[in-house]
Amino acid sequence: MKFSQALAALAVVAMCGCKAGTPSKTESTVTNEVKHEVTIGGKDVKNPIAYTPNAAKEGGEHFQHHCQICHGLDGQNTGVPFASKMDPPVADLSVKDVQDYTDGQLKWIIENGIKPSGMPGWKGILEDEEMWNIVHYIRHLPAKGSLGAPPIFKEEEEEHEHMHGAAGHDHHDAKPDTH
Repeated sequence: MKFSQALAALAVVAMCGCKAGTPSKTESTVTNEVKHEVTIGGKDVKNPIAYTPNAAKEGGEHFQHHCQICHGLDGQNTGVPFASKMDPPVADLSVKDVQDYTDGQLKWIIENGIKPSGMPGWKGILEDEEMWNIVHYIRHLPAKGSLGAPPIFKEEEEEHEHMHGAAGHDHHDAKPDTH
């Protein structure tokens, strides 16, 4: 038994190697299956709040307050400059892998987070009803890009352009050193 465990551990190390890189399709498939079937709780928990446009709207308001900094206003990473640079990348909530979670699993993720992905848990910060309404919002996301970029990133981009524009302007107006 110990020999087979050691052999399995050695195989994992050999497959992973010493260098981090983009996971293969097989690795991604296995990881998603494990997340959906084993790691993420709440699979059989039903949303106790019936869907209404108002429930989704309220969920959207909580989403805008707590989630848009990473997922964008539309839940699809629009205007979030670091979303694809994270490892793993910030989830686009419209993709099939995310939409395939049950409502209970989505609520569990919101409540507990996913470590070490960077997804925080909101237990103790959001009420259960708020989390369930966010689930309704995730199920009814607006069209990609339709809400634009989160204001914080617009302001940051404008500030960056202003600073670089000013620096470029100063550079062009500078007199050459004639020493």
